Amino acid sequence: MLEFAILGLLQQSPMHGYELRKELAAVLGGLRSISYGSLYPALKRLQVAGLIASDDPTPRSLLPADAPALTGRRGKVVYAITAEGKERFADLVSQTGPEAYDDEGRFGVHLAFFRHTAADVRLRILEGRRRTVERQRDRLMDSLRRTQEKLDRYTLELQRHGLDSVDREVRWLTELIDSERDDAARAEQSPTQTPPAQSPTPPDDGTT
Repeated sequence: MLEFAILGLLQQSPMHGYELRKELAAVLGGLRSISYGSLYPALKRLQVAGLIASDDPTPRSLLPADAPALTGRRGKVVYAITAEGKERFADLVSQTGPEAYDDEGRFGVHLAFFRHTAADVRLRILEGRRRTVERQRDRLMDSLRRTQEKLDRYTLELQRHGLDSVDREVRWLTELIDSERDDAARAEQSPTQTPPAQSPTPPDDGTT
């Protein structure tokens, strides 16, 4: 998920480590905290795989093991996606299987880069996520029905709160799905714009 997000951000523009960490926090939201201890190993893996490149003239392997990640010159290293990285990112955003929506964090990264995703792929991911959340809601409702008489009112309210949260997510996903379908319908109904036909130029008969 972290490497997917890094490729997505570098697809938009080159960045240095501090910028990447800040933008990753925005993309991933409160799902996880990104430390330099996890960011730089991920960047190194992507570099070794040839998916990103940096303008750092000194390979990290030649620096002291205890060299700080972002001090002095190291803070100015800029990372950019390579042609291979763009291909890998295109492959990742086109995935529509359970790996794209079963996990909340993975789904969140896909959603953050929907502007790079084909319309039909966006719709399948949203529909898959809604099915996943609907199953979660069904399990919560079943559990609540079976156990509500045995629970104290505080635990019962906590479970109801969780059910309300899942219900809200289902409604939110339904709104997104409806919007995607409306956009697709408008695109199909919109006539193809063709340039107006030009009147043929009359032959010169020498009378003018």
